[in-house]
Amino acid sequence: MLRRLYDWCIAAADKPYASWLLGIVSFVESSFFPVPPDAMLIPMALARPDKAWSYATLCTVTSVAGGVLGYVIGATLYDPVGLWLIKLYGLGDKVEAFRQAYAQWGAWIILIKGLTPIPYKLVTIASGFAGYNFVMFVLLSFVARGMRFFFVAFLLNRYGAQARAIIEERLGFWVTLAAILLVGGIIAALYLF
Repeated sequence: MLRRLYDWCIAAADKPYASWLLGIVSFVESSFFPVPPDAMLIPMALARPDKAWSYATLCTVTSVAGGVLGYVIGATLYDPVGLWLIKLYGLGDKVEAFRQAYAQWGAWIILIKGLTPIPYKLVTIASGFAGYNFVMFVLLSFVARGMRFFFVAFLLNRYGAQARAIIEERLGFWVTLAAILLVGGIIAALYLF
């Protein structure tokens, strides 16, 4: 199954709808979807290293746009929607501590958590809930998400052929490692929130 999904992403890189799918996944991941855009970005950039930079740009822009939706959820829909999403990740009891941390460390929280495997939707919803300055939130999101996606693009653009061979040779290992990082990010969010 894993190989079929990987092969589908590789094949999709040449399809006209590939960028749309990547943009949609990147958008929804920043506000409510659990799968990070890296699941599509990496195979697509491996298939088309010449487009790695445009894929990173697309992921950055759509991730920030999705982050704006997450911010709006936190700011206006926290009680009916935002609280449900945060409780889904088991963080409902830690929201107030996070809100207070924003008063002092908001910029660092957005930058650091935007670069890590911690689900970014937690940051976007909490930023809206905490009433963090919207313009600063958007600017910091562009910096954090851009650094993350452009670093991936740099590596895949530069080492695409070698990386593809390494990944395809041990696909299960790399997916397991990515899953461990994602779960580790969620666990870290439980203790860092």
